[in-house]
Amino acid sequence: MQINTTARHFELDPEDRRFAELRLEKLQRFVRDAREVHLVVTAEKYRHTAEITLHLKHRDLVSREESTAARLAIELAADRLERQLVRLKERRVDRKHRPANGPSEPAAADGADELAEE
Repeated sequence: MQINTTARHFELDPEDRRFAELRLEKLQRFVRDAREVHLVVTAEKYRHTAEITLHLKHRDLVSREESTAARLAIELAADRLERQLVRLKERRVDRKHRPANGPSEPAAADGADELAEE
């Protein structure tokens, strides 16, 4: 998974950048088809906004949070994205798999018809 980080209107500390990379790498345990993560941290007056875009195989997930500190905004956005991934994983696991081309009636019903004819 490739992680791109962008800081707008300020310089992101190397420690905060490393924190973000480690935090975003943890998201891989929820999905295997993660291709790219883009983190944009913006500073406006006293607030920092973190926006994380996660590109999956057939879906894009976006999380955006604000805080007074860049690291806290990154953490909040990562938590929100993690909750989205948990819901997505539950939907993927819980969905029913039906055979594409199988018998429309159960096989036990065919045996019951033969007994009724005799």
